[in-house]
Amino acid sequence: METRTAPRSVAKDKNSPLRQITPCLWFDDKAEDAANFYVSVFPNSHIRTTSRYGAEGKEIHGKEEGTVMTVAFTLDGQDFVGLNGGPHFTFDEAVSFQIPCADQEEVDYYWARLSEGGHEGPCGWVKDRFGLSWQVVPNAMLEMMQDTDAAKVARVTAAFLQMKKFDIAQLRAAFEG
Repeated sequence: METRTAPRSVAKDKNSPLRQITPCLWFDDKAEDAANFYVSVFPNSHIRTTSRYGAEGKEIHGKEEGTVMTVAFTLDGQDFVGLNGGPHFTFDEAVSFQIPCADQEEVDYYWARLSEGGHEGPCGWVKDRFGLSWQVVPNAMLEMMQDTDAAKVARVTAAFLQMKKFDIAQLRAAFEG
């Protein structure tokens, strides 16, 4: 397999804002509502810019002039763009965002906030009211899953497969045997 490198013009400035990979989230018409919700949930978050549709291209995009086209926002240091692109595409679980949580308080907080109007799924997955999937995962569980003792890992796995929202105390009890 051939290894390729980026062209010199792309690779030379690693501090350029154009060097960061930014997820673009396609919404029908709720990008601004979603961005405002997400920045209210995550610390150190803010809306960066909002752009609006003009009269040009209405025959293609179907949006009224002046309505929100994109919202650029940052969630705890990670940049995102929300795009109001119409009903052509929707989210599914093939793409999700994992939230590493320091303790049960964080797990409970993110689970409660993101499931408001959404749907609780198995194994730490929650779909928010905009249809975006999140994985609310305690760091302690990730550490337990990397243990070299296969029996401990198997017990933790058996325990988390029975859970929706992760319970660190129950996971730790399974880990300890």
